[in-house]
Amino acid sequence: LGSKWSCGMSVVASRQAAGIPGITPTEEKDGNLPDIVKSGSLHEFLVNLHEGYGPVVSFWFGRRLVVSLGTVDVLKQHINPNKTSDPFETMLKSLLRYQSDGGNVNENHMRKKLYESGVTNSLQSNFALLLKLSEELLDKWLSYPDSQHVPLCQHMLGFAMKSVTQMVMGSTFEDDQEVIHFQKNHGTVWSEIGKGFLDGSLDKSITRKKQYEDALMQLEYILKKIIKERKGRNFSQHIFIDSLVQGNLNDQQILEDSMIFSLASCIITAKLCTWAICFLTTSEEVQKKLYEEIDQVLGKDPITPEKIEQLRYCRQVLCETVRTAKLTPVSARLQDIEGKVDKFIIPRETLVLYALGVVLQDPSTWPLPHKFDPDRFDDESVMKTFSLLGFSGTQECPELRFAYMVTTVLLSVLVRRLHLLSVEGQVIETKYELVTSSKEEAWITVSKRY
Repeated sequence: LGSKWSCGMSVVASRQAAGIPGITPTEEKDGNLPDIVKSGSLHEFLVNLHEGYGPVVSFWFGRRLVVSLGTVDVLKQHINPNKTSDPFETMLKSLLRYQSDGGNVNENHMRKKLYESGVTNSLQSNFALLLKLSEELLDKWLSYPDSQHVPLCQHMLGFAMKSVTQMVMGSTFEDDQEVIHFQKNHGTVWSEIGKGFLDGSLDKSITRKKQYEDALMQLEYILKKIIKERKGRNFSQHIFIDSLVQGNLNDQQILEDSMIFSLASCIITAKLCTWAICFLTTSEEVQKKLYEEIDQVLGKDPITPEKIEQLRYCRQVLCETVRTAKLTPVSARLQDIEGKVDKFIIPRETLVLYALGVVLQDPSTWPLPHKFDPDRFDDESVMKTFSLLGFSGTQECPELRFAYMVTTVLLSVLVRRLHLLSVEGQVIETKYELVTSSKEEAWITVSKRY
């Protein structure tokens, strides 16, 4: 994963992995990269590895030993509830070659608090905007004839980019041209983070590397400008960056944190909206139940921040969407002190992957794992497991919390007025990168409720 994660290890004789079951390197320099590429994605590689070797497995990224954990049980043994660094962000930081937070515990706690207030305040302050953008999308869909095919991924990406950029970075992005420009750079950077680093192909192509670096530079330029504008001034609209600017962070930290947050929130929001609607089109019963809850809680009124809390079934739908789609299939932690999981010792400095995509489909934790069934989240203990994995509760990553809110508002607007329907005969194939998406466009149709 970038040079930063692959250096600093002498080749061990026959490269044995501290007694942890798994595979030896296929290539001296690249380790098991060729196997990952052959599997199609890191997630699919881990599925096979855990099937073959059990819940704790090892392999090699270049010359670096990696340990992957693939059941709730072993994750429980590894996750330290006092650890405040977010494993998804840790992974993004190293991929962007940003400084990984070697910050002390207090500093990490402070940043976590900043993030939390950033999410809460930017959602509160921009709620009307979010509602307006959701209603604009609804009007567009209402204007379509019943049989019209709607390109769901494209529309959700557009909606997420518009809403998230304004809520995170402010009014610069009221201008559609700015959003389009951001989306283009975002796409270039994100596709390389998702793939190019993992299969080593980015470093092998000068043109791709240059495009990636240019796009990242342009994104950083925009963010630096916004950070400078927001410093020491008061605006009526509170955006996510304001919380970071008001915190006790230096300029580089503000830049890196707002970069990670804007990159990840845009994509996680877009994909959560896409998958939620996709699954709703395949289950009439779930959609009906969701409609009834929205009708009961909101009546004829628009949604408000206070009412979001009452949409319990909607939250279950979103949790089950994250689980069924395996929305973020992998996250990572660096083993800072020697650790033990099961009967295995994990050496210091080992990269530890949480194979979340494997865990989310484990039939011993989730009966009928391939069935989309929001009712499973009725159960407190199931919610507990989910929050342990970082998908809800106190361990939830801030980008996901943000995405839950945005998606809830969008669904409350769409489902109230529309039946969401699937296109017959369409098979949606999945592409697993850092955030899971569909390989091709996903098409749906809509019909009016009234």
